[in-house]
Amino acid sequence: MAKVSVTLKVFPEDPSGLDAIKAAVSEIVQVVESKDEDIGFGVKALSIRFLMDEAAGVDAIEEKIAAIAGVSQVQVTSVDRVEL
Repeated sequence: MAKVSVTLKVFPEDPSGLDAIKAAVSEIVQVVESKDEDIGFGVKALSIRFLMDEAAGVDAIEEKIAAIAGVSQVQVTSVDRVEL
């Protein structure tokens, strides 16, 4: 079965909480890559990439991450099919 590579952009309520959000996301999915992005005017976001089964939906994971304390918003930026 194929897998998909999902990239999410997670916006924190407070930029100083990015490390706590990274740790909480790592408990939900197996993070392949994460990086902090400067959006502008002191606003930062966390870009996270992870792999998941193609049959599973992204919506449930997006909702779990959005429910983490300190998360303001979650955006799916890309979903790409990968063959392993």
